[in-house]
Amino acid sequence: MRIAIISDIHGNVLALEAVLADIARQGVGKIVDLGDRVSGPLWPKEIFDRLKSLGIPGVRGNHDRIVGENPREGMGASDAVAWDALEAADRAELAGLPFSAEFAPGLSAFHATPAYDDRYTLDDIHEGRLFRADTAKIARRLGGFEARIILMGHSHRPEMIRLPDGRLLVNPGSVGDPGYEDTTGQHHVSEAGTPHARYAVLDIADLAFPDVTFRAVAYDFERAAQQAEMRGRAEWAHALRTGLMPRPA
Repeated sequence: MRIAIISDIHGNVLALEAVLADIARQGVGKIVDLGDRVSGPLWPKEIFDRLKSLGIPGVRGNHDRIVGENPREGMGASDAVAWDALEAADRAELAGLPFSAEFAPGLSAFHATPAYDDRYTLDDIHEGRLFRADTAKIARRLGGFEARIILMGHSHRPEMIRLPDGRLLVNPGSVGDPGYEDTTGQHHVSEAGTPHARYAVLDIADLAFPDVTFRAVAYDFERAAQQAEMRGRAEWAHALRTGLMPRPA
């Protein structure tokens, strides 16, 4: 079985369409989504409707939860754009997505960690940037979450690591947001380094040693950046054009 893994679209319909076209070219028939679908200054309603029309199964990200469950007042700028664009029924669907899911025997997923939707499993923060954590710490963060292959998103960093016990952990990277700054806790940035839309293809013919291919797909990121600028989000536009966050002057 070959499965395309997408995550962290963040309202970028141009990036999603490029990824869907690439998935079709790869001949992959099944897609799963790891959350954070709509939040961002781009096209949240279009993304929601597109994913719904495709019937793609998935799990709930932290921004899906915020947009789906929280009141509009006091919401961050990216979440507020999505909240305003969606109907109440749409937001309820986001809130109702599962925290975690099994997509096939031995293949399970969550957005960020098995216990929290807004923390990291594979990453530590050092000097304001994300770096891979050591395997012992990763194993502790997983706790009792058992599956041969574990999928997650949240960090927007394409990553794969095999633990000593044989479990394989895969993060496909972000479809639509190649760079972000997080100021909600320990301040840090995540940067993919290029504007490409990213996803992964997983071949689980052999659960013990599956084949994983990371894909970086070109698309019209300039148009997406202009959309972000139109909504007053220059930092988003910079990240969409470069895969990097703006540096202080």
